Formats: sequence, C-alpha cells, structure tokens
Amino acid sequence: MTATPHRLGLVALLGAALGCAHAAPKVRPYPAPDVATLTGVLTARQTAVQGMNARVRATSWMGGERVRATVNMLVLRDGHLRFEAEVSLQGTVATLTTDGPTFSLLDARKNELSRGPACPANVASLIRIPLSPGDIAAVLLGDVRPPDAPVAVVDWDPSRGADVLALRERDGGALLLYFHGPTHELVAAVRTGADGSRLWQTAYDTWETVGGVRLPGRIRFAEHNESFDDGVDLLFKDRTLNQPPPPGAFTLAPPPGVAVKDVGCGG
Repeated sequence: MTATPHRLGLVALLGAALGCAHAAPKVRPYPAPDVATLTGVLTARQTAVQGMNARVRATSWMGGERVRATVNMLVLRDGHLRFEAEVSLQGTVATLTTDGPTFSLLDARKNELSRGPACPANVASLIRIPLSPGDIAAVLLGDVRPPDAPVAVVDWDPSRGADVLALRERDGGALLLYFHGPTHELVAAVRTGADGSRLWQTAYDTWETVGGVRLPGRIRFAEHNESFDDGVDLLFKDRTLNQPPPPGAFTLAPPPGVAVKDVGCGG
C-alpha cells in the first residue's frame, strides 16, 4: 500500500518527536479508536477535574541542579495556581501564586517578594515547568491543554503500544497524545514546534482513583530532547478535587518588612 502524503507527514512527525526506530513492533489488540473517541476521553477528564488541592513530593534536575521539596498545591484549570514549598526542619520556604496574568513569589529565606507577569520563566521559579499557567495547570491535573482548532489524526505507535492522537496546527507544530489500552488512558504527551523538534514531553503513570476519577499518581516533565532524568518528577502524596479555594488564595501581599522586587519575564 502506498502511503499518502498526509500519513507520511504524521509518521515523520512521530519519528522526530520520539526518536525510537528499533523497538519491536506491537499490534493493537483492540479495535482502532477514532478521533471523536480520543478527544472525548480528553474532554471528559477536563470536565470532571476542574481543580485540585494536593500535597506533592517534587524533584527537579533541570539546569543540572537537584532541587527537592514537598509542595502544597492549589490548582484551577484556568491557570490559577498556588504553590507552597516546604523543606524539612524549616517549614514553608517559598510561596508562588498566579492569577493567570500576574505572578508573585515570596522567598522566606531572602525575605523578598518578587512580582511581575506570569510568563513561563517566572511561573517556573518554584516548580520548574516553564509553561504558561494554563498549560501547567493542565499537566498537574493529569492531562494537557490542546491547541486551538487543530487538525486531528489518530495513528498507532508500535514502540509504545499506544494510540496517538496528533493535534496538528497550521504552523506545523503539534501536540501528540498517547493513550493506552481499550480504556484509552492518557499516558504521555509530546509538544513539537513548527520545525518538528520536541519542545517538551510529559509522562503519566502510577494510576489511582481520586474522587471517582482515574488520575496519575506520578507526573514527569522534560524539555526539548532531554530525558525525564533531567526533568521534573512529581509524586502525589494526597489530593482532593474540585473544592472551592479560599478567598485571596492566588494573590500575595508583601508581609511587613519584606522587600518587594518588580521583575520582567525571566527576572
């Protein structure tokens, strides 16, 4: 059978994103899902999980520096975030909040509050996932935020033994979502740029049921072509879903005596 140009493009995209050509092939042991089925699985998850209150063990190796802390999280799907990092024998050492457009970071050890735009570099000051607040929220809630008006294609990745929902944008970028088994559990995502290179990837595993919803107990994140060993590893200790946050949870006022520093993106 001659491959169509459209299928050849998808195969090339998968190869660029994953770089795995030598694994033994696996045959899909169940009927192939269509686009509507897999997008429906993603939509159902996003509808069921709108927010989370969680306690997470976070470890990061990004930038060659190992950072480990327990982080209390408030997460809303629209990009409202609150992270409180705790260190043994010291208590809360840093708090980061964002209401979507702006962020604040209170560093208790420096006695300093930084504030500015909620660009990826600033929001990654505590949990080193340099994405927009809405994208970070989706990853922490166990899925991803899809691009606007993509062209959707379903394929099969034999190296992973997973269905692939490729959401392709007009500029050539794409979001590749990997679903495992006949229940179509989302196990990974890869974001590629217009040139087909990988921008970031996630992995979801150690599944558990929380509030009647199947969620990953472990989430990993890595940038570009780095492995997860050089990324961020999040292990959930406990969490509750969809509870309304307390008033003012996503803003920080400087405590008395704390220095305030206005920063730009990357500051």
